[in-house]
Amino acid sequence: MNKSELVIALAKKENLTKQKAEEVINTIFDTMSDALLAGQRIEIRGFGSFIVREYSSYTGRNPKTGESISVAPKKLPFFKVGKELKKIVDN
Repeated sequence: MNKSELVIALAKKENLTKQKAEEVINTIFDTMSDALLAGQRIEIRGFGSFIVREYSSYTGRNPKTGESISVAPKKLPFFKVGKELKKIVDN
């Protein structure tokens, strides 16, 4: 499912216009992004949690040339699945 399919599903389920459903979805995603940028953890019970993980710099290797390269430190979003969602998907 992509974002536009999610918008259509929300519009149908809650009897909203596609424009209003897209507004709701965008507000949720924007709020989650802002929280992660602020270093906050997002937890949705039964679904999972989102955090930002920090990775140190390291020396990597270019697989084509074998040349060593320096990889800068970075921050990436990380999702940890909740127990309930894990059970639903596994069955």
